[in-house]
Amino acid sequence: MKLSNLLKISALGMAAVLTATPASAILLSGWTGTGNSGTLGADGVVTLSPYGDSQYGYVSTNGGVTGVGLPGVGGTGNATDGSVITSPIFAAESGDALEFYFNYVTSDGAGYADYAWARLLDAASNEVALLFTARTRSDGGDTVPGFSMPAPTATLTPGSTPIIGGAPTWSPLGSESGSCYDTGCGYTGWIQAAYNIGSAGNYRLEIGVVNWNDSAFDSGMAFDGATIAGTVIGEPTDIPTPAPLALLGLGLMSLWLSRRHTR
Repeated sequence: MKLSNLLKISALGMAAVLTATPASAILLSGWTGTGNSGTLGADGVVTLSPYGDSQYGYVSTNGGVTGVGLPGVGGTGNATDGSVITSPIFAAESGDALEFYFNYVTSDGAGYADYAWARLLDAASNEVALLFTARTRSDGGDTVPGFSMPAPTATLTPGSTPIIGGAPTWSPLGSESGSCYDTGCGYTGWIQAAYNIGSAGNYRLEIGVVNWNDSAFDSGMAFDGATIAGTVIGEPTDIPTPAPLALLGLGLMSLWLSRRHTR
């Protein structure tokens, strides 16, 4: 192949490299999960979050375990099975903003009010703040805080959190994806939670979800963009650009320039 043709090919490759925008993705290595948690791209009713990652994290009661829940929270009845995930320890100064996005999804309805939550814990896993709870409800009102649940300490944007009704299709719900028990099923869409740290220290972010009064018709919560003072909690990963192609292009360019100078 002529050098001129090689140069054209390499130039096109270099253009693709230079114009491509690297995408970031939430990386849950370092997070500790119990039950069913993981990462996922846009799926069913849950789009990618406004944070801009190419995937988000989630917890789901589908595949959950017993013993997960918030003691003394929830009213008449009891939590059955669920899942929880906890971030690595992060340092924060007084006044630092803790921010993240969440999207509560449920296939359960009236009489079986599943709930999800986010908590700020200290390094020893003691509760510092119950940031919010999101709960199935059948009256069309806000899912946060929901009935028999504490008021959120985090500021939510938007401030109202009604359910987008219907039988939600979302693969973390397993066989219940696309199903709905009675009224109250659906999803909230992406909501941002923000909380100012009260005092300097080391902390963890905990996110969980449980079934209530039974283990059927699962619920879950997607989350993304967890930052403290603008720094990601748990390092994200960048999708690498094809660096070898760029190096090849530069090498061919150098060879072509050297030949021009030797004529």
